[in-house]
Amino acid sequence: PRVVQSTLYTALAVCWLGIGSEWLPRLTSGEARGAIAMFDPRDASVRARVNGVAEFVADADQADAIVVSTEAGVAAVDTTSPGVAIEPVPTMGGFPAFTVRFGDVATLESKPVDAVQLRRTANAVVALDCLDLVGVGEAVVDRTVDYMKERKQFGSRLADFQALQFRVADYATALEAARLLLHRAAVAVGEGEPAATRLAAQAKLRATDTGFEVVNGCLQLHGGYGYLRDHPIERVLRDVRVHQILEGTNEIMRLIISRAMLGN
Repeated sequence: PRVVQSTLYTALAVCWLGIGSEWLPRLTSGEARGAIAMFDPRDASVRARVNGVAEFVADADQADAIVVSTEAGVAAVDTTSPGVAIEPVPTMGGFPAFTVRFGDVATLESKPVDAVQLRRTANAVVALDCLDLVGVGEAVVDRTVDYMKERKQFGSRLADFQALQFRVADYATALEAARLLLHRAAVAVGEGEPAATRLAAQAKLRATDTGFEVVNGCLQLHGGYGYLRDHPIERVLRDVRVHQILEGTNEIMRLIISRAMLGN
């Protein structure tokens, strides 16, 4: 479930940022649930108390604790604290997005930001999220292959048409390449390599673009059935689209990559 994913990411942030450490055993054991909120420092302050608005916070409605982060500082906040307001945001897919308003909320623990730790944590979250997306793409390809073996057109199975065979071959190859890049980025982040930020951006760019292209292509292979609202792939297509926006848009990923290459 998505909320489990958000809790694991929160535990990772707590561990690497060294903030709200008393929550770590509860988050990793499943006793408590967590979420991560990142907002523009121009619109928020994070010190002993938190003020500001965080947009598109995943699973905030089910979180017991939220790790709040800006370029100015990080803090752990109990969601039951006075001044925390959580509002749902309707989306085109199933991504559970919420707006969280912090009105002079007391923190469980706060500290000035460590830019290196913050970037390392963000890179790790990006890599983990993209790894899930590649898994979704592989599941959709598997479902499509099964469909092609059963569905017939013009007296032959879809699996017997060479043009369609080549398409699923390309999808499987693209997903495998994205997975390998994700593994490379994860190693770089874990070992603190200088190129970790660039590699995380490349992994996010490749995995999310590939994931969407593969799911969209598999929907096409299902024909009209794939477009039906009650078909699983239609739902997956709407869900994966957000990953080209979350954790920094793919345009920002290209900016990060080009800056690293050109020294800008």
